[in-house]
Amino acid sequence: MKLALVHDYLIQDGGAERVLQAFQDIWPDAPTYALLYDPKRFSGMFRNREIKTSLLQKIPFSLKRYKWLMPLMPAATERYDLSDFDVVLSSTSAFAKGIITRPETLHICYCHTPTRYLWSDTHSYISEIGLPGPIKSIMPLILSAVRSWDRMAADRVDYFVANSDTVRRRIRKYYRHDSTVIHPPVDTFRYRISNQIDNYYVAGGRLVAYKRFDIVVKAFNKLGIPLKIFGEGPEFNSLRKLANKNIDFLGKLSEPEKTELYSHGLAYLHPQEEDFGITAVEAMAAGRPVIAFGKGGALETVIEGVTGTFIHEQTWEELANAVIRFEPERYDPQTIRTHAEQYDVEEFKSRIQQLVERAHRAWNSGDGPENEQERVNILEKNRGRDMVKSYEDRR
Repeated sequence: MKLALVHDYLIQDGGAERVLQAFQDIWPDAPTYALLYDPKRFSGMFRNREIKTSLLQKIPFSLKRYKWLMPLMPAATERYDLSDFDVVLSSTSAFAKGIITRPETLHICYCHTPTRYLWSDTHSYISEIGLPGPIKSIMPLILSAVRSWDRMAADRVDYFVANSDTVRRRIRKYYRHDSTVIHPPVDTFRYRISNQIDNYYVAGGRLVAYKRFDIVVKAFNKLGIPLKIFGEGPEFNSLRKLANKNIDFLGKLSEPEKTELYSHGLAYLHPQEEDFGITAVEAMAAGRPVIAFGKGGALETVIEGVTGTFIHEQTWEELANAVIRFEPERYDPQTIRTHAEQYDVEEFKSRIQQLVERAHRAWNSGDGPENEQERVNILEKNRGRDMVKSYEDRR
């Protein structure tokens, strides 16, 4: 089986890039196709991998102003020559699903989410992208055209894999396709339970507007309780200006530093609606409970009263009330960590490899993709029920 990997672009280090790294570990000889690649962002993470970029890489400002190139990305994606491969595995929240393959080639798409700025977040995207006024005024027309392409591109996929049940529902709504849920990988082995818990709460990740760190800062400004926020992003400076002295901004942390931060905190704060939410699982792998906004992937990873609790309004008042009522000592760190271990990277690799091999065998035998997708879904659902039963038995 000759396999190729396709990723949207390698510009930022996030959860999608961890998924790609796991794919590369499973299939180390597979080339990776990406629209753009900035090696400086990854500290050697992809140094020994074969990365094939598109023509967009040659544009002088492409790595800094890559969002401006969005109208060109569909055509650039379609230019990849994948004719030599039996299987193509795409990792995408945007364009990689739109590759063109031979009739004999199986295309499996690991979908992080249907493209946010085309479907669920269109209006906020236009206001945040930072384009000059004249171009910004025609963006709705451009997005409409790209949205049509995106819907058509989804029909080129033979099998969809969703990173959460939240994303599975979006794929069904926007693309009218079924999908199998395999949660993304988390390096749970990196994290350890600490016997010493300090007097601070933790939040962090990419500091972008939709993650709503602003309500965390406002809540802790009122509470006066120590808060440590890690990560970088466009909201860093505005959040720091908003914060009082009890709030520390730590910037980008190394993995050992992040491990220590999680393990000694009272709890991790997760105020956003995520497709999955890797940082919340990382905190749980360190045995710490999570206070999460009760929508999106958190509903799949956080168990009320066991591994954390939920707020149901995305406001600083609701979060502050939850922190005031929160009792960290009621939560058992080992139970929390055991729950997080089901999302470990090795578990992910095993499941995705089995799915690809199973789908490839079915494809070669002539079974229709719809029948095989349904069979895979049944197997995964049965596996999920077995995992829940095993977890309940351990409790």
